[in-house]
Amino acid sequence: MTRVDFHSQVQDKIHYSCRLIRKARAANCQILVLSEDVQQAQALDQALWNFSASDFLPHVMLESPLAPKTPIVITTLLRASLPHYDVLINLSQQLPDNFQQFSRVIEVISQQEQDAASGRQRFRLYQQQGIKPSHLVASTS
Repeated sequence: MTRVDFHSQVQDKIHYSCRLIRKARAANCQILVLSEDVQQAQALDQALWNFSASDFLPHVMLESPLAPKTPIVITTLLRASLPHYDVLINLSQQLPDNFQQFSRVIEVISQQEQDAASGRQRFRLYQQQGIKPSHLVASTS
């Protein structure tokens, strides 16, 4: 069964996601990041290049021919065939259609009311599907 974790009250979804990605890569996980839109995907792409001078976080967009060989893949749309199904970081306000294919889903919820409301709705949808999501209030550091 898929493990689902909610991280709420996030001040900066891009920076927080970089931290999550670095931690998941340190655990040798492969990560797929579902962005809300192209602008957010591009912002995450740039942030990952500049996030840490000591950590190399190899990543590409899903459309890249290197996606199957790259441990971090960014997309705005989940499709039937994906390069890996280890960890899904959801930055969007939608319940991923095929979340059950992933070992773990991390929902990143900002402090903005619309994002928080859609996060609460997704929390209930996961529960309705028999998932017991965990909840963590993000630290400010």
